[in-house]
Amino acid sequence: MAGDAGRTRSEPHEHDEIMGQMFSYIYANLPDYPLNQDHRLPPALAASDGVDRISRLPREVRREIVSRLPVKDAARTAVLSRRWRTIWLSTPLVLIDAHLLPKAQGFPPTAANTPAVTAAVSTIFQAHPGPFSCVHLICSRMTSYRAQLARWLQLLATKGVQDLVLVNRALPREVAVPMPLPSTVFSITTLTRLYLGIWKLPGTADLRGASFPHLRELGILFVEMEPGDVDSLVARSPVLEILNILGCMKGLRLRLVSQTLRCVQICTSILENIAVVKAPCLERLILSEPCNRDRELCTRVRIGDAPKLHTFGYLEPRQVLEIRDTVIMPGIKATATSMLTSVKILSLNVRFGVRNDVKMLPTILRCFPELERLHIMSKRCDEPTGNLGLKFWEESGPLENVVSRIKVMSLREFTGEPGEVGFLEFIFQSARVLKTAIIVTANPDHTPFFKDLAFNKAMKSSRNMASGSCQRCYVGSTGPKGGEVWNFKAGAEFSLPDPFSVFEVLTRF
Repeated sequence: MAGDAGRTRSEPHEHDEIMGQMFSYIYANLPDYPLNQDHRLPPALAASDGVDRISRLPREVRREIVSRLPVKDAARTAVLSRRWRTIWLSTPLVLIDAHLLPKAQGFPPTAANTPAVTAAVSTIFQAHPGPFSCVHLICSRMTSYRAQLARWLQLLATKGVQDLVLVNRALPREVAVPMPLPSTVFSITTLTRLYLGIWKLPGTADLRGASFPHLRELGILFVEMEPGDVDSLVARSPVLEILNILGCMKGLRLRLVSQTLRCVQICTSILENIAVVKAPCLERLILSEPCNRDRELCTRVRIGDAPKLHTFGYLEPRQVLEIRDTVIMPGIKATATSMLTSVKILSLNVRFGVRNDVKMLPTILRCFPELERLHIMSKRCDEPTGNLGLKFWEESGPLENVVSRIKVMSLREFTGEPGEVGFLEFIFQSARVLKTAIIVTANPDHTPFFKDLAFNKAMKSSRNMASGSCQRCYVGSTGPKGGEVWNFKAGAEFSLPDPFSVFEVLTRF
């Protein structure tokens, strides 16, 4: 009985931890605010000589100033002077409800904030005549405010909102059976960006009525949905460029057909299969941290017509990869129809302690003959089946992309196990045009290994270098076990040439 009581007492704490982690994932992957909460309204507008020069600025400049302020400060500008009285009401509304939280609390919000934040949002919506430019609602527990939500969505549709983030700050018991998302959302035809979090999508009939003629970015985060729902939304978004999915735990099956999609990211989800049927503009396909609870479940990844696919990851050897009509199997001979010549950047998750994973690597690499950047994330395994060292790679034969194409290579979560070392030795001895090699060891606080010994093995593996101009960098991770969680912002930032590059991402975000 005592043991049972102990477990009972710990369950709420464990629930809170899981919920906290889930919401941290959601908040980290939401779009940035179009303004900064630190931009506050100054206490006075007059200069030291008493002359109010700011109020003399042209009306459009004053509107631009107001549009960059948090909503409470923006509304308060109406009392500054006669020339400011109508500025906020004539400026497209930017409302971030996180800016309505009590100053003493800060971020993130809790369900206890709901009454005050909900009342403030309703007041602002009623006071502002529109249009609504950007509205981020992430602080309210909408389960208790269904009538207000319905009214909000009607106003958002009427007043032409363009950028909408709608997250239900649900309680733990409500997440298991999420609140249905009102179908009004799918009638907001002015949207250019839409992010949804902690909802259940409505039935297929409501989705058939959806119309997003201007939508360019869609984020679906911990949303319960049925097979075909995402396909339906994509089909009704004729200019969609970015599709982000996080936390789909029901088994995701996607069939992508889009003339405009450029980036698809699926993270921390149970992914059964994804088929890129026809996506002529797709540049990036990123599948990160699959949550396949059933060990027998094997994700199937099929690439059909994607002639511009440039960046692809995190592919895993245990997944079933199908290129056009060819299922990639160990040792299969590469042909023109089984290769993706457009891919220049590839990231792989590899369990070097599992022989079958390593045996698939040469075959996978031959499917990408024009590869220029190769990133490997070394994954731990519960039941190692043996390491394959340098001899295996030598017997596998030369890889032309390794010999004459790959310029950048990184290996993360390195611990110095024999399989990792053998792979490094092969790369260093074969890659003639390699310019940069980055080896990142695991964090010893989370992964048991001898850090100094691992560094020594990594440096010794580069004794026989095929490239005479390769810069090698050896660094230690300070992040979580298994590496940092993927972030949508890095993957969808097209000005970032390589979203898998450790240093490029760190210097940008």
